[in-house]
Amino acid sequence: MEYRIIRSRRKTLSLQVTREGEAVVRAPLRLSAEYIENFVNKHEAWIARRKSEMAARPRLDLSDGAKLTLFGSDYTIRTGRARIGGGEIVLPAEKREEALSRLLRKFSLEVMTVLTNRLARTFGFRYSSVRIGSARGRWGSCNRDCVIAYTFRVAFLPPRLTEYVVIHELSHTVVFDHSPAFWETVGRVLPDWKIRRKELKSCRMMDFL
Repeated sequence: MEYRIIRSRRKTLSLQVTREGEAVVRAPLRLSAEYIENFVNKHEAWIARRKSEMAARPRLDLSDGAKLTLFGSDYTIRTGRARIGGGEIVLPAEKREEALSRLLRKFSLEVMTVLTNRLARTFGFRYSSVRIGSARGRWGSCNRDCVIAYTFRVAFLPPRLTEYVVIHELSHTVVFDHSPAFWETVGRVLPDWKIRRKELKSCRMMDFL
């Protein structure tokens, strides 16, 4: 099985399959090639499964003239210096997915900060700050310091589901776990939270970049 090794001053091995289907091993500087090969062989089934998932994943159309919906608004893609605005997503000619990911981090921070602040003020929540990351395992999180983090992929969700994600995380500033008290807090703001939660679970994060 073909794979690429990236060595650095790390202490552990990690393995990933990129969106292009390439197996990448991140390894300590002095770890032997034989040890790495054995590591990859042990995970051969996992690599094959991930490659199959990546191959089946629908790709975003980022060609000129294509349209993307972000936070409920439509944008037309064209070539130029990277930016989002005026109903356009402007991307360079090469490495468009990477450029879009970078743009969405900044764009999502602006939008989600405004949305989180508005909903917090409306419903009486208090939080510390908003951050944007690239997590694939969850749409949002809230730590005990009331710092709320969202993945930039929330930009692709319908507004009603983005609102659910925000209220979910704001509710964790009151109840940190997922006890009945937490869901009561969510329900006071969104009586239809069960429907929205079910809709959110049907959204596959891997479809969004």
